[in-house]
Amino acid sequence: MEAKQSGCHRLFLLFRNVLYVGVAYAVIAAVIHLIQTGGAISYPTRTDSPAKPSASPTRPRPSGTPIKRPESLVIAKDDFLGARPHVDTYANFTMLVDFCRGSTTAMEKFRDIYSCLEFLAGKESEYFFIPETDAPSKASDAYPTIEDAKKQTEDFIGECPGPIMNFHTYWTGPATWRVEIFIKSYLYSQNLPCSRLNIWLDADAHRFAKQDMMRDPIFAKFLPLVKRGDIVLQEWRFPSRIPLPTSPENVDPWYVDATPDPTTGITVIGDGVIREADGSEWVVLTARQLTFLPVAVSDAVRFVVLHLWGGLYCDMDVLMIRDFRPLLLPPQHAFAERWALHTDPGDYNTAIMSLAANSSLSSYLLRGGVRMGLNFHPRIIGRMAWKDGRNEEFVMFESGLFDPIWGEFNWGREGRCSIPCLKDYDGAFIGNGERVKASLEWESYDDAPLKEIYPRAEELPYQHRVRRGQSPNMPATQGIQKAPGQYDISTDLYPPNNRTMEHFFKGAFSYHIHNQWKKAPQPNSWFDIIMKAEDGFFRGERLNMYGEKWQGPQIPEFQTWPEFDYYRT
Repeated sequence: MEAKQSGCHRLFLLFRNVLYVGVAYAVIAAVIHLIQTGGAISYPTRTDSPAKPSASPTRPRPSGTPIKRPESLVIAKDDFLGARPHVDTYANFTMLVDFCRGSTTAMEKFRDIYSCLEFLAGKESEYFFIPETDAPSKASDAYPTIEDAKKQTEDFIGECPGPIMNFHTYWTGPATWRVEIFIKSYLYSQNLPCSRLNIWLDADAHRFAKQDMMRDPIFAKFLPLVKRGDIVLQEWRFPSRIPLPTSPENVDPWYVDATPDPTTGITVIGDGVIREADGSEWVVLTARQLTFLPVAVSDAVRFVVLHLWGGLYCDMDVLMIRDFRPLLLPPQHAFAERWALHTDPGDYNTAIMSLAANSSLSSYLLRGGVRMGLNFHPRIIGRMAWKDGRNEEFVMFESGLFDPIWGEFNWGREGRCSIPCLKDYDGAFIGNGERVKASLEWESYDDAPLKEIYPRAEELPYQHRVRRGQSPNMPATQGIQKAPGQYDISTDLYPPNNRTMEHFFKGAFSYHIHNQWKKAPQPNSWFDIIMKAEDGFFRGERLNMYGEKWQGPQIPEFQTWPEFDYYRT
């Protein structure tokens, strides 16, 4: 009887300890997430209906038939980046790191995001170059010449006079507007004949993920791009065997000499790595290893996919706002970004990451994550690489390139605020007139005022008055006379403003939204400005940032939110 009670007591203690560990893990994960994003944890849900944002009570909402809202107060310059970089263009990684970070030890520039963006926007001729020898377009006779490469048409993606770059992202569940804006930002900014977007759908979690996505009402607008070859839907199933390159890895200190099994010829090297009788080497995972949390799945996917395919991985909450090809074309193009403004050399963030396929570095990072129990958290992997002396191969770019406001509200930006000066990740969703006026987002703007569409008058409710800390030369701001169609700005909670894509972190390659999956963008928010620019591009009415017209199939406009529909642009 006493033995039975002792066994029950041990079982109780086991369950109690497991419960304590689970609670502690959840608390630690929530704290880390809160520090990283400034918001509560949220994941994509199986619903196509976005959460309704709360309406501001500062003005009464008009009743009646929706009328047309002016799209903007200013004339936007769509082609603000000039001509797209030549297909053979390389980025000078050393120069990008040195200017945006400073010296390796002092790191005197890495908190100055404004100066980094100014350099990125204005000094392309210094950090972009075309190699004098071994140009990528000349590397294979299979590549057409630049002059002879066939152009895009509505149903043909076009020919690339050089290597094609793979882009990857991961998603689970149905499409939302976040999937839509990610795909449209890719189509809007990248060199499409020379790029392929692979969307990895979690077939481990949802058996029919690919079939469901092909029937998804939001994703349906991109089916012509699937047919044309721009987008490839891939089924993600965690592989039980992952191939490794052979001879270069034999010198790895984690490898140990072992004798082949006399029956199978397989050599168990260690840490899940085996060598077959034919000399091929593999990472082999057990069924037990493959049972881990969904967040860990997305951490692991990027390392496995880039090891197998190479190219660029982006989280789905990243917006591409510039051509990535010059960063991906150099032979040594492994990179990620810094975790906010942390100073530790191993504090990587892999929301954006590039690796060469089947390379020594990709194999090393893959095996490291497996060795640590399939833990691919970027700061764990990064510190491993640093301690092993391999971080020099894995370039850490500063936040200005990919996530320009992360340091604004965490860990102390130095120098001027970026343009726009957003203080948190909620700012890009906000279009409410009162909050826009109070935001001081143009405080660092020194250029000439933008050309206004409508005249201003002192008595109008949105007439601009310079505040302390604002530049008197900021672009024209809200304040217009009553527009045609009986539009009344005084009753509009989300009036038109002076925002344009040209002033959305010009110079950066991307903007990271950081989750907030259920949040809807208000009319005339920064995201709404981006959405209108992209929809105008796909309608053939506007140019992209490189002065190009859309040459592909018709793509329907973004979904709308009924609570914002009284005034329509």
